[in-house]
Amino acid sequence: MKWMIASDIHGSAFYCEKMLKAFEREQADKLLLLGDILYHGPRNDLPKGYAPKKVIELLNNIKEKILCVRGNCDAEVDQMVLEFPIMADYAMITEGDLNIFVTHGHHFNEKKLPPMFEKTQEGSSNKEGSNNKENHNILLHGHTHVPVCRVHESYTYMNPGSVSIPKENSEHSYMILENGAFWWKTLDGETYLNFKGSKPERGYCREEYR
Repeated sequence: MKWMIASDIHGSAFYCEKMLKAFEREQADKLLLLGDILYHGPRNDLPKGYAPKKVIELLNNIKEKILCVRGNCDAEVDQMVLEFPIMADYAMITEGDLNIFVTHGHHFNEKKLPPMFEKTQEGSSNKEGSNNKENHNILLHGHTHVPVCRVHESYTYMNPGSVSIPKENSEHSYMILENGAFWWKTLDGETYLNFKGSKPERGYCREEYR
């Protein structure tokens, strides 16, 4: 299965349309959204083309292809107008030998790992150099609006950045997951980072995104 992964649309119809054009271009099977869909949030300026009602229409048109987790800017009223589930705090995806913990990032992140990762982290010191399944844990979240690929001893943290309000001079971007490999791309389709998830080696991650 080919996944397209995106986060932090924040009500921008302009960038949502660009994201969906990329989804069509990629011919992905599913669209994984990491939260913060409709509301821009009190800490952000209005993104270009801010039109939450249009975003609702655009996403509901492909509701059968969307898997979504809840962001800190998403509320129950948003669920009333979106025709796909958005209220889960996390999801688990198994892709080959990868265990991918999907969340928005305001509850679980590098500083507060999911319990299943904490256990792995505690035991990793006794398994140095091992290449077992515990080394194939992926923590995938948005929230920061900054793309990241950072390899830890027992898991790898990944972030696609933001579709509409990128920060720290990053791109308006998304990720692709297919056959255990990850790509980070601009909304125009240019690849700027890649990572082979089944072999978590630092060499796949450009220094500025670690």
